[in-house]
Amino acid sequence: MRITSKGQVTIPLELRRKAGLMPHMEVEFSYEEGRIVLRKADTQPDRGRMAVERLRASKPRTTLSTDEILALTRGEADA
Repeated sequence: MRITSKGQVTIPLELRRKAGLMPHMEVEFSYEEGRIVLRKADTQPDRGRMAVERLRASKPRTTLSTDEILALTRGEADA
């Protein structure tokens, strides 16, 4: 395994699974007795908060206004 010019490495899937490391999870590094140690950060955002953050960052998938969407959900014909 090589370190990229940006200092990045890929953690093999099997090791990520064993360690419970998930995408977007916060991790921390330390240097202990001549070794670099990677561990989950003490505080992790919960899955719900991460989902909300992803939704806030995404672009809307429709050009309908809120009133138009409500009209559609109510079954109003003018929508």
